[in-house]
Amino acid sequence: MTQGKTLTITDADFDAEVLHSEQPVLVDFWATWCGPCKAIAPALEAMAGELEGVLKVGKLDIDNNILTPAQYNVHSIPTLILFSGGKEVERVVGAMPKDQLMARLGPHLAVMAG
Repeated sequence: MTQGKTLTITDADFDAEVLHSEQPVLVDFWATWCGPCKAIAPALEAMAGELEGVLKVGKLDIDNNILTPAQYNVHSIPTLILFSGGKEVERVVGAMPKDQLMARLGPHLAVMAG
């Protein structure tokens, strides 16, 4: 199944893909059995396309990657964490509409689309 422009992130490549990224990275901590995670997936894919070059959007499956969620105290999913310059700058727990999510992330992005 393709995820559009979203990136699959694992414990193994988290540092390289997220912490050392030139762009801010929004990491979606999710699981295949999580209904709200599936509900927000289309919005995240749309954001990945609309903000290409400004924001990377990645998904980290918490069932297959247990180290990173533990390191960032992810206890509920979906949890979306925005990293910029290798640091957490925003955290959203639970599903929310795309426009509200964009409003939360906007102040952290150099260029705001949509």
